[in-house]
Amino acid sequence: MRTEPRAVALISGGLDSMLAARVVREQGVHVEGLNFYTGFCVEGHTHAVRRQDRERPKRNNALWVAEQLGIKLHIIDVVEEYKDVVINPRHGYGQFMNPCLDCKGFMVGKAREWMAANDFDFIITGEVIGQRPKSQLKRNMPVVASESGAHDRLLRPLCARLLEPTLPEREGWVDREQLYDWSGRSRKPQMHLAEQFGLEDYAQPAGGCCFLTDPSYSRKLQDLWQARGERRYELDDIMLLKMGRHLRPRPHFKLIVSREDGENRFMHGYRKRFTHLVPTSHGGPLALLDGEAAEDDLELAARLVARFSQGRDADRVRVAVTEREGTPREMEVTPMAAADVPQEWYVG
Repeated sequence: MRTEPRAVALISGGLDSMLAARVVREQGVHVEGLNFYTGFCVEGHTHAVRRQDRERPKRNNALWVAEQLGIKLHIIDVVEEYKDVVINPRHGYGQFMNPCLDCKGFMVGKAREWMAANDFDFIITGEVIGQRPKSQLKRNMPVVASESGAHDRLLRPLCARLLEPTLPEREGWVDREQLYDWSGRSRKPQMHLAEQFGLEDYAQPAGGCCFLTDPSYSRKLQDLWQARGERRYELDDIMLLKMGRHLRPRPHFKLIVSREDGENRFMHGYRKRFTHLVPTSHGGPLALLDGEAAEDDLELAARLVARFSQGRDADRVRVAVTEREGTPREMEVTPMAAADVPQEWYVG
């Protein structure tokens, strides 16, 4: 018979979930972490690929947080199950394509299943009342607890004293007086507590962790669905939405044009699945053509690729075009001028 209570904490990799787990662990509760992989996280390969993120630590923040806390972390792939959350959110989207309330309910529900299967007692999240415009409104917190099936086994240590006592508090597994009553969007309380705990290196508190909150990414996802005539996606689709410039010069095809060497290398792994173009007379980007393209479409695509190459000011640029499962052939084209590329072609 075990004597210590056991809690499973949702660990996003951010400061809030890190503090919530630490606060409960300080009370002698055995804590383990859960992190759900949906494919939409900003962390991971994206920061390793992009030059603009060169200064960021190349790490999985959830794993790093678990290491700092000294707890075990379980990473669970929910890519397939999560599709219904993105495609059919019961509570709708936020400002962009973020189904935040449905997302929170889904993840707490998965944590409840894991808790029951592994003989744990309750769930911890790092939510703070009013910190997020939809999923962390006080009136929506009971929605998450109810729809996830967690009910009063869901403890939010950072704002618990502003909510009704939960089962862990009533049972004495945690002391309510050692929990917090934070609300609002200020991050100063979190940063102060982090300092008290001696936590100096952590993900930026206000940093977004999900591409679905990004306006450019959201436009690209909507464009993908509109072009297909249905709301569906595969993991490769959402990974490629993170890469390059996306231009749709014609309704039946779009170009994904790499912006830097890291994206070039990443997209290189997809070249056999798409018609792809690359300048040969000048340095320039790899471009993937998604859709069906006739000969005049290929010429337009080659001119666009030349526009983003080092030969953008040249009279003519040679571009190698390789259609799916085909052999490369060269087209010599005049690069498009920037003024000739309508803004509406830029999806994101």
